[in-house]
Amino acid sequence: MFTDMREQLRATLDEITQAGLLKPERVITTPQGSQVSVAGREVLNFCANNYLGLADDPRVVEAAKEALDRWGFGMASVRFICGTQEVHKELESRLSAFLGMEDTVLYSSCFDANGGVFETLLDAQDAVISDALNHASIIDGIRLSKAQRFRYANRDMAELEARLKEASEARRKLIVTDGVFSMDGYLAPLPEICDLADRYGAMVMVDDSHAVGFVGPTGRGTPELHGVTDRVDIITGTLGKALGGASGGYVSARKEICELLRQRSRPYLFSNSLAPVIASASLRILDLLETSGDARERLRANTARFRSAMTKAGFDILPGDHPIVPVMIGDAGEAAAMAERLLDLGVYVIGFSYPVVPHGQARIRVQLSAAHTTEDVDHAVAAFTQARTTTA
Repeated sequence: MFTDMREQLRATLDEITQAGLLKPERVITTPQGSQVSVAGREVLNFCANNYLGLADDPRVVEAAKEALDRWGFGMASVRFICGTQEVHKELESRLSAFLGMEDTVLYSSCFDANGGVFETLLDAQDAVISDALNHASIIDGIRLSKAQRFRYANRDMAELEARLKEASEARRKLIVTDGVFSMDGYLAPLPEICDLADRYGAMVMVDDSHAVGFVGPTGRGTPELHGVTDRVDIITGTLGKALGGASGGYVSARKEICELLRQRSRPYLFSNSLAPVIASASLRILDLLETSGDARERLRANTARFRSAMTKAGFDILPGDHPIVPVMIGDAGEAAAMAERLLDLGVYVIGFSYPVVPHGQARIRVQLSAAHTTEDVDHAVAAFTQARTTTA
């Protein structure tokens, strides 16, 4: 029976390959860091979400080792059966305090967190209004819900207001947006979104995965940056980027929202608890964030240095000051070729093309880290310049 399907799958894979959209997985033989070994070569890593350089930080590794001895390897259970340890409750409390929210629920990933919110809180009487460029996990989470669905163009407040008017008869209205849009590095206009939410009686949800830890004066994310923390009802995020880079996610929200998620959210109820070693190491990471801003300052300096140098070198980069720096190429084949050439030059980056980004907007998404040195940044710029000459 599988014979026919095998041929169909092979044909689909051939189409993906011929279109230049195949996503090969390069094997790294070292810990994640600013430098990694790929195919036997030491290269500078400019494509990880390791914003604060904590993925291989000795202090975090040591905390994880201590946690293994104290808490064991895994829970072998979901939270409401026998999967809740003190370390889980402590991390939820610390995240709530750090983000300025009333309560927090831990998930196996932010994908699961976003997947568990909408179905739990909204039904056919309600409406969700979503930015067109929101993360796939938000899109999939909305699909699981019976709520009315509205979409507005990326960061377009006039269109958001129009959608709110269309949803005026809904019992509950929830505006959902990424805090930072991962393909562009653009920030959501949260003050304007909150103003519209107040005007039309809507709640606000922000996925702040690409911001928590380093955006804002003390790294508490885009609500802190824009001064709207008390106006945001739900924040979702990940422990798998700036906060150590392992895995795990969370929903931080109003107390009653979190209480209902614990009772009804399917990814929470039917998935194993977050590994205690990650929960414990995450507590150490919060200690580091709350006692020092050095890593955030290095990240900001590296980002400014790279953006300035690439602009002077004549590259087309999307404006902003986020450490996600899209280098616009346009053609998917050229983006892939440049990424390969850069790897030969000792810089590990990835080209992004359709369907991840629109047709004709292929790019290389560079991601800066606090672990990069100024020499690393300068080497990357020089490599881009050389690669452009080679592939032109």
